[in-house]
Amino acid sequence: MAIYLTELDSDNLWFPSPHEALHDPNGLLAYGGDLTHERLLLAYQHGIFPWYSEDDPILWWSPSPRAVFDPKTFKPSKSLKKFQRKHEYQVSINMATETVIEQCASTRSADETWLTNDMQIAYKKLATMGHCHSVEVWQNNKIIGGLYGISIGQVFCGESMFSLKTNASKIALWYFCQHFTAMRGKLIDCQVMNKHLKSLGAMELEREEFIQSLLSLKQEKLVASSYKPQWIKLSSEENP
Repeated sequence: MAIYLTELDSDNLWFPSPHEALHDPNGLLAYGGDLTHERLLLAYQHGIFPWYSEDDPILWWSPSPRAVFDPKTFKPSKSLKKFQRKHEYQVSINMATETVIEQCASTRSADETWLTNDMQIAYKKLATMGHCHSVEVWQNNKIIGGLYGISIGQVFCGESMFSLKTNASKIALWYFCQHFTAMRGKLIDCQVMNKHLKSLGAMELEREEFIQSLLSLKQEKLVASSYKPQWIKLSSEENP
């Protein structure tokens, strides 16, 4: 069966409506264009994101349903709380964004890796501009897990996470949800549901509901210090 997609021109900064996305494959909207910061920010502001392999053209997606977290209702499991009390991982914001992006790319197998070199460069550029942010999990002064994503008003568009030690990415999400809620954050976008996200309590929104939430929240502001490099969880002996 033939698939007809909109081809984006690098000289023309626009996207088709997310509601034009295909049902099969779910959410495929367009191809081509580029990964400039202007295009990436325009994409995220409209509920669109890039996802493609090294040898493919750039593919743009807006799936339905959309996996999301409500940060204020995120509740870590009893086993995760017990684990954290025992191991006392430390958690920070924006202290090693480039490292987190690189680890998200390198810790996946060859057939899973979608973070191409060009995409890594693009997200690192967004980080220097204050749009891409990371959460780092530490043990013995080494990064053992984390996540990163794009900030659009009171929405955090999560892109990827990784773990080098047990539960590290779960703990990154747990403490980020607490921090994000305190900073007036309202919604965390996880793109597409999977078993890992579901086990953590992610829910699904139909595209229309997600887009409406995004449109209402993208102009709203977080607390000014939200993404200032900082510790959001220290070990007990280091807490004031």
